[in-house]
Amino acid sequence: MTKHGIVTTSDGTNIHYTDTGEGRAIVLIPGWLSEAAIWEPQIAGLSTSYRVIAIDPRSQGDSDKPSFGHLPEARARDYKEVVDALELNRPVMVGWSMACGELMRYVELFGDEELGGIVMVDGLLPPEANPNVVPILAYFTNLLQRNRKQAIEEFLSVWYKTPQSETYLESVKRGTDKTPTDAAIALMHNMLVSNDFSGAFSRLSRPLLFAYQELLQQGADYLKSQLGERIQMERFDAAGHAVFVDNPVRFNAMIDEFVQRLPHVAVTEVGGGRGMTARGRLAQ
Repeated sequence: MTKHGIVTTSDGTNIHYTDTGEGRAIVLIPGWLSEAAIWEPQIAGLSTSYRVIAIDPRSQGDSDKPSFGHLPEARARDYKEVVDALELNRPVMVGWSMACGELMRYVELFGDEELGGIVMVDGLLPPEANPNVVPILAYFTNLLQRNRKQAIEEFLSVWYKTPQSETYLESVKRGTDKTPTDAAIALMHNMLVSNDFSGAFSRLSRPLLFAYQELLQQGADYLKSQLGERIQMERFDAAGHAVFVDNPVRFNAMIDEFVQRLPHVAVTEVGGGRGMTARGRLAQ
């Protein structure tokens, strides 16, 4: 059974999340414009063995849409406050696309000693390491301001290489509509200009996995050159940007294998860490 909850951050922003299953916590964070529901194949597949928490980042999904707080470090702080409010013990953080950089800011700001591991999915975009990708993102950002409907339709076309139903695609489009255009522009701009991850790399101590499509091979090579044996690489051929939707069986198996290799941790009992702190509450 999936429960919905709210954590109110230190700056007063309500962050919505879903909470499904029991066991070790896996925290799923979507990318630009998307919402927690994009992770449905992982929520359904992984919640049979784990507690799966999917977050709507600020200005996305059912979280608040403030006019501030769209820097990667601010969103990283949101995730830390969700982890703390839910009293998660060594959670595994999984970030897609834009959330990859936000997780690196998390590590830079707070370290990763309280995490179990980190999975970055098809993101982390230093311009010099991804010269073919950055112009694509700039194109979508500009188009979003001229013709939002066209921008979303074109943007979703790079998410998938496997056929998706019209019902599913319409649901995803409705999810992207929840992000105000000015917030979407600020998020993309801030991601592209905040691209020095050396501080995070120097603090990494937990297992790290990078899952990516062929288009991001240069970015993968960059990560390998920076982190060496500290990072595990998993390439998904014949997949689009949303590799976890294009190949959910392989992706879920990859996450399960990654988690199983981590040191065992004690798991919070039901009701003992589900948003019932001073800043977190279950939504009605």
